[in-house]
Amino acid sequence: MTSTLAFDIVQFFPSLNHHLLSLILKKARCDSKVYHFFLNYLVGRKMWYCWNNFYSQFFSVNVGMRQDVALSPILSALYISLVFYILEKCLKNLKIPVYILLSVDNGLFVTQSKSLTTSNSFLFYSYNIVFLFLKKFSLILEHGKIEVFHFSKSHRTFNSPSLNLSVLGDPLYQDCKK
Repeated sequence: MTSTLAFDIVQFFPSLNHHLLSLILKKARCDSKVYHFFLNYLVGRKMWYCWNNFYSQFFSVNVGMRQDVALSPILSALYISLVFYILEKCLKNLKIPVYILLSVDNGLFVTQSKSLTTSNSFLFYSYNIVFLFLKKFSLILEHGKIEVFHFSKSHRTFNSPSLNLSVLGDPLYQDCKK
């Protein structure tokens, strides 16, 4: 039995924190020229609004990235890769056999088990952990867009038990700090 859980990150591009991204680049040991280029490109940005004849004062903008900018796929991949690198290590430490597939602001957990209940447990734990990790990075999962699918080689019809994600708690997150 193979089971999957697809999830979506709400407002991913507008939520990216510029200071955190610069720290990620530094931690990834990017060449200093690359690091300073992105630091100058992102940090310390200012903007103002104009509406009819009203012009606002300039204010700092330390979050967000436009999707139509050529660098946004690269920067967003660097940003989210750290989160999922940590998540992957945490799931491994907890011995939760889940694989992660990413597509910028969408993710997919895949697990295999002989029992649907076991698969649902693995998916629930993984979702709980990613929910809490993303929250730490100021990113939010859109609960309403979650989809769970079960695939079986069995030729008989089966009714899969529903995955109840309504109660997300903190206990698993504590185990990831090991």
